[in-house]
Amino acid sequence: MNTPFERLCDLLYRCAVVSMLDKTVLSKCHDKTVKRCTLTLRRIRGETMLQAETMRTATVAKVAGKGEPVQASHENIPLSPDGKIRLTELLSGFDQINVMTPAGNCEFRRSKNGKETLLGVSPLYSALDKGQDAPVRLPVTGNDKQKNRILTGAEPFLVHLGVSDERGRVHDKKQPKFRQINRFLELIRDVESHLPTEGPLNICDLCCGKSYLSFAVYHYFSVIKNRDVHMVGVDMKAEVMEDCNTVAKALGMESLSFVCADVTTFDFGAPVQMVISLHACDTATDLVLDKALDWGAKVILSTPCCHHAMNKALDCPALSFIAEHSMLRQKLCDAATDALRLKRLEAAGYDVAALELIDPEETPKNVMLRGIKKYDPASARCRKAAEEYRTAYEFLMGDVQ
Repeated sequence: MNTPFERLCDLLYRCAVVSMLDKTVLSKCHDKTVKRCTLTLRRIRGETMLQAETMRTATVAKVAGKGEPVQASHENIPLSPDGKIRLTELLSGFDQINVMTPAGNCEFRRSKNGKETLLGVSPLYSALDKGQDAPVRLPVTGNDKQKNRILTGAEPFLVHLGVSDERGRVHDKKQPKFRQINRFLELIRDVESHLPTEGPLNICDLCCGKSYLSFAVYHYFSVIKNRDVHMVGVDMKAEVMEDCNTVAKALGMESLSFVCADVTTFDFGAPVQMVISLHACDTATDLVLDKALDWGAKVILSTPCCHHAMNKALDCPALSFIAEHSMLRQKLCDAATDALRLKRLEAAGYDVAALELIDPEETPKNVMLRGIKKYDPASARCRKAAEEYRTAYEFLMGDVQ
């Protein structure tokens, strides 16, 4: 094998043959309609194959003025001499290829002038040379195995909201939204034991927008769990809230309503056990958390969106070596903002965690902030967290909030 590309093709094929492959991401395609391609091992009718999932821009819909939806196509490549030839053909159409394995990762890059570079291959070759003694083989899942999801796609609200068709098949361009909704419900299932087990369950979705999650969470508790649920979605977009109320009425969701209101002044009218929020923009997430703390909600689940406020106000000379680079400054502010939010919740008596909502390949806005009310705010634990919050805020912003 002489060229870096030829070595990559051989290495990837060998990793696949011994099931020493997590996934391979192909990007910078020569065909500009292809956004990316992902290779994973799959069991297809009893045979291990490399499955290529290609995400391609649906140009017809784009011309029709409907944005830039993406369609997925799949190809199963056998681990055979003919399959190796097809794999080489597929790889040749991409200028960046990242191979991820339990033994390590390698990267292939081809520049505009045709120069090829292959990095990080030594650990992979070392693991392959160990043969059967290498403890890096991964189980290969089958495509025909039904995914263990809370929702199937056939739920009436998903059909009504355009996520699925009338037969319950999730539309290709809505697959990321469907996975996001299911993942959110999985996170709710994880904290369900911390909610009251008797009486009505009051839930509020703040800055709810189009309210996919409101309908999903209401369905989960009222239909799947057979709970008495009172749920309100709150947002400042009057027309959107009116449309959501129309959908809820059409679906017979009698205890789900939507209100056009400012979250800072909204009054639920009863104790709220759970507050959820998806992608409240910038400081709107802080308003959501403030309201949840005012209510003393048992569970808080919030996925922030953009983080502009700290980027504008950051005043920390000790971190200037990071902040002087705009991209790194934004990443720093993203992480620091959410860490401060969690520390505030901790100071108020919550057990906190930052969780991954969905694969970051689908959206960079994938961090879920979770708070579960467990402690007395007057406890030494919470007082310590409050002091840590003040210290961190002063360090980052140059003053005390």
